[in-house]
Amino acid sequence: MQRHRSLYKPSHVFDRGAEWDALSAFVSRPLPHAMLGIVSGRRRMGKTYLLRALVERLGGFYFGATAATEAESLRQFGAALADHTGSPVPFSFATWDDAISYLFGLAGPRQTDAPLLVVIDEFPYLAKTAPELPSLIQRETDRFQVEESWMRLLLCGSAMSVMGGLLASTAPLRGRAQLELVVRPFGYRAAATFWGVDGAPALAARLHAVVGGTPAYRRQFLGDDVPGSLAEFDDWICRTVLSPFSPLFREARYLLAEEADIRDTALYHSVLAAVAQGNTTRGGIASYIGRKSVDISHPLHVLEDSHLLAREADIFRAGKSQYRITEPLINFYEAVMRPAWARLESGQAAEVWGQSAERFAAQVAGPHFEAVCREYMLGPGRSLLGSALGEVGCGVVTDPAARRQIQVDVAVVEPGSGGRKPAVHLLGEAKWGTVMGLSHLERLARARELLAGRGMDTGQCGLACFSAAGFSDALRGEAARDDGVLLIGLDELYGGAVPAPPR
Repeated sequence: MQRHRSLYKPSHVFDRGAEWDALSAFVSRPLPHAMLGIVSGRRRMGKTYLLRALVERLGGFYFGATAATEAESLRQFGAALADHTGSPVPFSFATWDDAISYLFGLAGPRQTDAPLLVVIDEFPYLAKTAPELPSLIQRETDRFQVEESWMRLLLCGSAMSVMGGLLASTAPLRGRAQLELVVRPFGYRAAATFWGVDGAPALAARLHAVVGGTPAYRRQFLGDDVPGSLAEFDDWICRTVLSPFSPLFREARYLLAEEADIRDTALYHSVLAAVAQGNTTRGGIASYIGRKSVDISHPLHVLEDSHLLAREADIFRAGKSQYRITEPLINFYEAVMRPAWARLESGQAAEVWGQSAERFAAQVAGPHFEAVCREYMLGPGRSLLGSALGEVGCGVVTDPAARRQIQVDVAVVEPGSGGRKPAVHLLGEAKWGTVMGLSHLERLARARELLAGRGMDTGQCGLACFSAAGFSDALRGEAARDDGVLLIGLDELYGGAVPAPPR
């Protein structure tokens, strides 16, 4: 049987090369059996845009579900399917059992081995009113694993907890999917290009700290209202994110309310506010909101499943971890907007923003910059390492003699195996608004010394200073003399000259 050729990505689909290739491979696999794929991702990520482009390329069937009753959804599905097949009258299905059976029947034995691509978007809406749908799809998928079928069914949805549950534990569809794709925000470099600010790293970094890599925010929400320079950033943020007349003003609230498993939004906002205020451990979060640690287990799990919160393990201390808000706009809302909500609603954006510089730097831009530096080491920064990449993370190194803890913002550690000791390849500190000097380098050197004393291999460990504000002359001089010291600023992070790797 001839393999279908790879589908080229349309020029109007920005980035998303890896996602397009995965979808193309799924659809084009030359197996005469039904195949199922799950596509998820938070709202505004461009899932529908991507899948519609795929359907248009193949001439497949796309159905976008809405919040409706079961009977209305069946009528909408029947009408859309009739339109796709060229039927002059809408199909009338009495039950979803009838509808799914008919749908799979369209992909049975055919004169051609071309696949039938079917996309059911916003699937959680249908599953809410017809919870039997996953079982019906399981039945047909199993049936057409034996009988010939060219069905390529993609179920897509934005409710992350619901979509994740489709393949979990004892769910009917567990073990049936050949594709599980999560459409994530653009990386910080791709986001800069998408917003047209890749030539202005200082502006790109601030923009990404507020709106992240969500595609919909530029065009659908702001109609291509983009700050033209760093000098225009303050005015831009006041007329867009902080203006009660802008769609972005209430977006952070809507993102939380849209998750199906979130009922008590006040509790979840409190948890997020705790993290935004710097309370990043489970105990710190519980203390901030006045609850016991055990009482916040469920909200933390739901926020993690919704991809709004990430738990990052301490790379140096087993069992220790910290939480980080993954959606920049939510972090910005909790740190800057929520405490001044009444003033912002009354039109005091300029005054609120003028008083928020310190809070923005400490609670928004600073933590975000640290995450960007780790992303850099996972991507282009890999070339700085003379050995295997290892695990990229952050952690705390305890200094008993000085009775202090050294926070390492960027660390690359290769786990030990067999008789080989764990190896530390890089220790880094990241500062958003501080010109870094020799004291920062000395702190990293002390951390390296302590880790060596704990039995870790630090023989090839480089020391990296990441700064958005620059470096002192003394530090630059030390880096010029010592090949093991790296200075990485915004120009390097956003694609400028990459420092030479430590030797």
